Amino acid sequence: MRKRNGWLLAGIVLASPVAAQQRPAIDVNQIGFEPADVKLAVVRGAGTTALSWLLLDADGRQVGQGQTLVYGPDASSGAAVQRIDFSGFRHAGKGYRLSVAGVTSDPFAIAPRLYASLARDVANFFYQQRAGTPIDAKYAGAAWARPAGHVREFAGCFAGADERGTNWPGCSYTLDVTGGWYDAGDHGKYVVNGGIALWTLLNAYERRPKAFPDGSLRIPESGNGVSDLLDEARWEMEFLLRMQIPDGVRTRVPSGPLGAPKPGRPAWERSFPPFAEIDAGGMAHQKVADRNWTTLPTPPQDDREERLLYPPTTGATLNLAATAAQCARLWRGVDDAFAARCLAAARRAWAAAQRNPQVYATSSFTGSGGYGDNALRDEFYWAAAELYATTGEEAFRKAVTGSPHFGEAVRAPGWSFTAPLGTITLATAKTGLRDAEVQKLRATLIAAADGMLAQRRQNGYAIPYKAQGYPWGSNGDLMNQAMLLGVAGDLTGDAKYRAGIVSALDYLLGRNPMGTSYVSGYGTRSLQHPHHRFWAHSLDAKLPGPPPGVLSGGPNDTAMADTVAMHLKGKCVAQTCWADDIHAYALNEVAINWNAPLLWVAAWMDD
Repeated sequence: MRKRNGWLLAGIVLASPVAAQQRPAIDVNQIGFEPADVKLAVVRGAGTTALSWLLLDADGRQVGQGQTLVYGPDASSGAAVQRIDFSGFRHAGKGYRLSVAGVTSDPFAIAPRLYASLARDVANFFYQQRAGTPIDAKYAGAAWARPAGHVREFAGCFAGADERGTNWPGCSYTLDVTGGWYDAGDHGKYVVNGGIALWTLLNAYERRPKAFPDGSLRIPESGNGVSDLLDEARWEMEFLLRMQIPDGVRTRVPSGPLGAPKPGRPAWERSFPPFAEIDAGGMAHQKVADRNWTTLPTPPQDDREERLLYPPTTGATLNLAATAAQCARLWRGVDDAFAARCLAAARRAWAAAQRNPQVYATSSFTGSGGYGDNALRDEFYWAAAELYATTGEEAFRKAVTGSPHFGEAVRAPGWSFTAPLGTITLATAKTGLRDAEVQKLRATLIAAADGMLAQRRQNGYAIPYKAQGYPWGSNGDLMNQAMLLGVAGDLTGDAKYRAGIVSALDYLLGRNPMGTSYVSGYGTRSLQHPHHRFWAHSLDAKLPGPPPGVLSGGPNDTAMADTVAMHLKGKCVAQTCWADDIHAYALNEVAINWNAPLLWVAAWMDD
């Protein structure tokens, strides 16, 4: 339903992207800048003639001035834009504003350690997504406390016909899969997406073990003498371990090469091979989730759907092998028994994936996401890299160096492309690789980061990201690129990579053509209505909105699947295809694999 220049959706009037471009505005990071960092703002919709700008303090006094830098028409935002660079101003303070052409910006601060609280709040997201335990007001805040959801979760396997009419045999066992993190705005718990999110938290710890000491985060485990980041990560690691199939289990699954999709159908609907009986011991189930989608809103404790294990896959098994090997390395000397348990699980998973290398996920079940992945060489490489970094064993070294991903050009990681995770580990952890091999891997990471920095010239908002074709979860994608910039910064010490990260965070926190901070609780206008079954205040006044530190998936002009996105289709461009609406799951859902790189990056900035 249209209402003049806004979209009326779920009782919320949202400015349309076209209307947004017609009003001059100053887009700026709404929390601010650290004193020595690059400070850039964007003037949107004020023509293409350079303008004078003023920097005002909290009392309205002029403390800086200059001329805008004209960029001109910007395909990413659909507006003519100009830039304000006030990097030379370093005086700490609050309430600063920019003024140009009669328009004044939102207030912002200039202060040291600006990202410390952000990192802590982003980390608290994972506590609030925990399954199987009450969320306590002491750690989450009174508004977000809730009873436990899915307690003592003993699940059996899906059996019967899926949405395509394929009949699945089920299994004769149940597994206790209590715990873990809810993946996103639904109640599904996934090994594949859980794998990359868990790796990212563990890598942040491995990079800087003292960054989140005991007592630094708001979690029940604080005070146990262990890093709080390791404690939070263990909640998910324990769940992934529970998803592993016991030895001696045989089951029937589609096993073998995938066929071509039916005419006119998307690539992810490639036809499956015939069912074959396999030795499934050591494999991991793809996910545990509801038989049917729950409605909005449904707090976890009110979920009455049947919970089911969905078939094991090679991809899930390799995610388990990789993260369990990483676990064994990082808990060594912290909890040796847990480290040994993780290593044993990693070895079993690796052996199971070797036996069953072509058991693929299907997107043919309702009630949860599919996370189907038709190419698994990257997961084999990643798992081998983690196992080699942990054990130093020759078999894993050969698997790593014999992979086509060893030394290849790097791009940002994602749940369906995990090879960069293996390369980061091999380039930064101490292993038995030759120095020339390590330097080659580091060179690929640095070259990738340089390519991302070059992308800033391709869009008016100067972010290290492509100009067009924003995918589902573009904000998480941007943070994964920023993570690679951080790795390059660690390897080289070059300040240009920090400048690129600052640009990426500036975009998330308000320097974007929506004039919105995509991180809840941070900025004058921040995320309010994510697609989430508990943080659903817009649908039920008794429920809360999001806690501080939750990242929206962000603009998406390539997979506009929900009804809100369909209203925008054809009326927006890459960076403006977004709405803060609880029904906009393709634009405004939250996910553990998006908050994880934001945590990594915020922690990096707070070094």
